[in-house]
Amino acid sequence: MNRKLENSELERLDVASFKEAEKTAIILVLDNIRSLNNIGSVFRTADAFLVQKIYLCGITATPPHKDIRKTALGATESVDWEYRKDTLELVEELKSNQIKVISVEQAENAIMLNAFQVKPTETIALIFGNEVKGVSQEVVSASDAVLEIPQLGTKHSLNISVSAGIAVWDVWSKLELQK
Repeated sequence: MNRKLENSELERLDVASFKEAEKTAIILVLDNIRSLNNIGSVFRTADAFLVQKIYLCGITATPPHKDIRKTALGATESVDWEYRKDTLELVEELKSNQIKVISVEQAENAIMLNAFQVKPTETIALIFGNEVKGVSQEVVSASDAVLEIPQLGTKHSLNISVSAGIAVWDVWSKLELQK
């Protein structure tokens, strides 16, 4: 029989320990995300996988906000974040710092996530776009690559917080295999 673990048995980091911990070579960029619940969910995913930083761009709301806090469950306190007005300017800055910038989007010549290869020496910035319009075309065009999450059903997209969870877990697990 399997017994569910109590929260006290999970051996989770406290905020101070999280801040001190070595981070995963992943940065997240939220490009004009409307939903405060989606933003909070991405913070929780970032916390779960020790993401280096989240950039909140354009119309993306920033903490503190009660609706972000409701889904982030404290992750806005642990995960480093920064607001940037212009996503494209941020992309150019990241690239100039040798960070591989990847839009998660459906686009010509996109690499399917399951086929994507991660180099252990790279830091990767994953960009997630607006719930309706996706990642802006100018940002997709400026990216080093585009990743697409394979979908086999009738729908054309996934919720941004689901996409972030899938993509971050995939990249994290590929990095872990290389340790």
